[in-house]
Amino acid sequence: MISGKAKVAGVMGWPVGHSRSPRLHGHWLAHYGIDGAYVPLAVPPDRIEQALRALPALGFAGCNVTVPHKEAAFRTVDRVDATARRMGAVNTVIVHPDGALEGRNTDGFGFIENLKTGAPGWTAMGGPAVIVGAGGAARSLVVALADAGVPEIRLVNRTLARAQELVAELGPGVACPLTAVPWDDRADALAGAHVLANATTQGMVGHPPLDLALDALPRDAVVTDIVYTPVETPLLAAAKARGHAVVDGRGMLLHQGRPGFEAWFGRAPQVTDALYAAVFGD
Repeated sequence: MISGKAKVAGVMGWPVGHSRSPRLHGHWLAHYGIDGAYVPLAVPPDRIEQALRALPALGFAGCNVTVPHKEAAFRTVDRVDATARRMGAVNTVIVHPDGALEGRNTDGFGFIENLKTGAPGWTAMGGPAVIVGAGGAARSLVVALADAGVPEIRLVNRTLARAQELVAELGPGVACPLTAVPWDDRADALAGAHVLANATTQGMVGHPPLDLALDALPRDAVVTDIVYTPVETPLLAAAKARGHAVVDGRGMLLHQGRPGFEAWFGRAPQVTDALYAAVFGD
């Protein structure tokens, strides 16, 4: 039950019906006995600025922002934190007491926390990282892994020009070498890598599997996929068969929600087995 004093947050997307964020935050609200609500907000692309600007008037504590609004939210909010500025996208909006909108990006935080908990033996400084993809997700992973301390990042993408553009944009701001790798050289790029991350939709339900031979990947490398439908993508299945530690994409969603929940509802939540069951136990 919620009262007239309930704190309210939500998620803006288009479409938004598939989002599991209401399950995620709803579980935490119930678990911690918080007088609050978290609701899905279907916002068309041409109304995102209007919707965000309405949050203070409606009494919202803030919201998450998902596809396709992350870049538009970045342009709309009054200020952004350093991480969101480097990523050029916002996934979490905080409404301050004066009505100002602050944009943050917690995707990289969620990715790193998922790696740490899913593969406890992994350390960022253990060796190079290979990221497949050059879109918004790859951008988040580049910043997060560089900030975590990886010594080198290799960016592999079907369209080399897109990877080169990302390298040119992010390279000067990261503390490790960042290079674009041609698609034909993707298998060789795995040599010596300590973590392989798929930041594309390849392997997701309805999409073809990622075409990547793992022969050159060291056996102690961790393999992770940011998608979670299916939980075990063809990439993770192939990596598991070779004996690699694998980390699926579910934890990234759960962990990225922690900073926003704490900002909106005043409680630092935990990721537990019960949360996994509540969010993914269809």
